[in-house]
Amino acid sequence: MVNKPPHYTTGGLEVIDILEDQLNQEEFCGYLRGNILKYLFRYKNKGGVTDLQKAQWYLDRLISSVKNELPQYKLDLVAFAQANQKG
Repeated sequence: MVNKPPHYTTGGLEVIDILEDQLNQEEFCGYLRGNILKYLFRYKNKGGVTDLQKAQWYLDRLISSVKNELPQYKLDLVAFAQANQKG
């Protein structure tokens, strides 16, 4: 089971949601990237297709997290550019 495994759910909350709440964006994305790499590196010797599915799950979560961050990132870049214009 890749989605919502019962052993990662406590009191109706998933550990991944608690981590996302407690870590800043950079830390959370690093956590997701680490898990992606872990499952990609071990799939041939341990979990096979299930490990690839887990890597895909974490990749989808990373994509979703980054998409949510991009609007603010773009605004920050615009503000930076405006603040540093010569003139």
